[in-house]
Amino acid sequence: MLIMRKTELDRFDYQILEALQHDARVTHQKLAQQVALSASQIGRRIQRMEDAGVIQGYQVALKPEQVGLSVMAFAHVSLERHSESALQEFAQAINELPEVLECYAAAGEADYLLRIVVPDLPSLSTFVMNRLMRLSLVRSVKSTIALNAIKQTMKLPLSSVPE
Repeated sequence: MLIMRKTELDRFDYQILEALQHDARVTHQKLAQQVALSASQIGRRIQRMEDAGVIQGYQVALKPEQVGLSVMAFAHVSLERHSESALQEFAQAINELPEVLECYAAAGEADYLLRIVVPDLPSLSTFVMNRLMRLSLVRSVKSTIALNAIKQTMKLPLSSVPE
């Protein structure tokens, strides 16, 4: 089992991360005022956290409906085989499907949980039947359609991390 080592972060780092989660375009100067460090210290700390993989990147959050992707679904996928090569093959296939926003290996009835976004219900049907079910390793797919999003965030609850 791979054990991830936690990067050493201090309270200033957490304040910087909290501010960046709120607004990733905030300037180093403004962050410096919020955190009570110099802009150059902010820049060095951000670079260190990027290099360590704490900050994985910066993305624009799009509203799916506004760009024509109105249906979000969750697919519970079970595989025929569970060998290491089969799992790698499935992971590679899923990574090539842009409709799959997230994929998690799961414990429970299904082997994987996928979050999928498509324009409409016919597109979801086509995706499940013609793309997912045609993967040679897939035994079954059970889909759940999201009616609306009650809470949707990428912000981590940094305030609940013990110091």
